[in-house]
Amino acid sequence: MEEKIQTFLEMLNKSNNIVFFGGAGVSTESGIPDFRSKDGLYNQQYEYPPETILSHTFFMNQTEEFYRFYKNKMNSLKYEPNITHKKLAELEEQGKLKAIITQNIDGLHQKAGSKNVYELHGSVLRNYCMKCNEFYDAKYVFKSIDIPKCSCGGIIKPDVVLYEEGLNDEILRNSVIAITKADLLIVAGTSLTVQPASGLINYFRGENLVLINRDSTPYDYKANLVINETLGKVFEKVNK
Repeated sequence: MEEKIQTFLEMLNKSNNIVFFGGAGVSTESGIPDFRSKDGLYNQQYEYPPETILSHTFFMNQTEEFYRFYKNKMNSLKYEPNITHKKLAELEEQGKLKAIITQNIDGLHQKAGSKNVYELHGSVLRNYCMKCNEFYDAKYVFKSIDIPKCSCGGIIKPDVVLYEEGLNDEILRNSVIAITKADLLIVAGTSLTVQPASGLINYFRGENLVLINRDSTPYDYKANLVINETLGKVFEKVNK
């Protein structure tokens, strides 16, 4: 494993157009539970399955129940960036990392100092009134009683992509452009089973594709390097 990590560090050193594509596994070491592991949200018991609760139909029809789950399970304000978030911010500051593409909605990359972050599934930090489009921050939503309401009386909706909703076209387009230009694509902390996000790596034309994940993925065969290890153990060696 140490040999693989050393190979990864050498790839980092010689690359000047790096793109990082990450999933829930990037934030689990900050204490945020993922979705699909044995301890993840999808394997916990609720009155409704999380996939149902986090759908557009459920939000519209059972808004109060949606927010009961959302406030309990999606509040990332108490969490702090981990070593992976911090090292990625350092690589961006050095000019080597050009973009972070994330499936996470927790805002921890920005909290660590990263600037060029494409949030495929939105962010809990942004919330808008469905009636007048007034902006509200996450603190307002998570501290609200029952359904958060705007001063105009409208219901506030988190700027997150729910099931049945499409990804933002501009973010998707910018992600594709970034991946196409990259000489090193690091895919980490994701099972690569959720479309269309997982299909983004098919746009990579660069020199090295690195997959870092605890478990194998359907795209391992495409990679120049596969590291089945926690991200913290890999990224703690970066920039040392």
